[in-house]
Amino acid sequence: MEQEKPKSCCQVSRASINVGQQTSNQRIKENEQNHTGMVLLEGGSYLMGTNDEEGFKTDGEGPVQEVKVAPFYIDIHTVTNRQFKAFINDTGYRTEAEQYGWSFVFYQFIDKDTNAKLQQVPGTPWWFAVEGAYWNQPFGEDSTIDDRMDHPVIHVSWNDALAYCKWAGKRLPTEKEWEYAARGGLVQKRYPWGDELQPNGEHYCNIWQGSFPQHNTKEDGYTGTAPAQSFPANNYGLFNMAGNVWEWCADTFTTDRAGHLDKDYVNGNISKVMRGGSYLCHHSYCNRYRVAARSSNTADSSSGNIGFRCVKDR
Repeated sequence: MEQEKPKSCCQVSRASINVGQQTSNQRIKENEQNHTGMVLLEGGSYLMGTNDEEGFKTDGEGPVQEVKVAPFYIDIHTVTNRQFKAFINDTGYRTEAEQYGWSFVFYQFIDKDTNAKLQQVPGTPWWFAVEGAYWNQPFGEDSTIDDRMDHPVIHVSWNDALAYCKWAGKRLPTEKEWEYAARGGLVQKRYPWGDELQPNGEHYCNIWQGSFPQHNTKEDGYTGTAPAQSFPANNYGLFNMAGNVWEWCADTFTTDRAGHLDKDYVNGNISKVMRGGSYLCHHSYCNRYRVAARSSNTADSSSGNIGFRCVKDR
């Protein structure tokens, strides 16, 4: 029996809420860098997708098909706050969250004494649009990233990620490249390290434990993001390809092999692919931290659990 696609606990779109936007012009400059912090993957053929009964067919996870990717370099971890801050300092770029004046924050991270304007998201009451939340103030105006410089940058839209990539002389991975990298050479395994979620009882990713969304036991050590270089790397030396933060991919989201666009997530707006799941994913609700799992969001959306990593052609 085909598994129904549940509402995602892990992502929320600007299309779901009606809040105004501010505008500004940005200066971007090219910044060609070397391959420090990247690994070269030789590419080739692999089996993409899954026919696993735990998969969501309505997400377009299957059927499994053989695909090819060319050689490419990929970041060993997601872009960190430290790296993104260097980009901001060099270019003066303002993220879309800053232009809108708000971004989405999970309710448990909002200071009960905050004076910021809050708007609860219909249908996903654990998400709030928080005034003043952006990459440098991840939970609102009273928060900082001072002790989180090695964590993934969050509150970045697809458009923001493209701007960073251009500055860094890189690009976003295609969905085929992302899954090839995440699999680490393993064939049709459920996770980047194999089929068991916790080999020998050890945690290999940052996801929700406990009862979502009320109680997180944080058995993996984290309630929100973990440092970008946490938990064991996969066979290609890549960190956190499952959980922690969703990662933007270059592709427009489709749900079948014919390329028909799925507009269900975003009320008729074209959406972009996100892969990997986040610290809010939970097996009882949205187990999209599997390698083949997929999601999407509008290109201008941002939240406290969306980041990205870069690739570069050989």
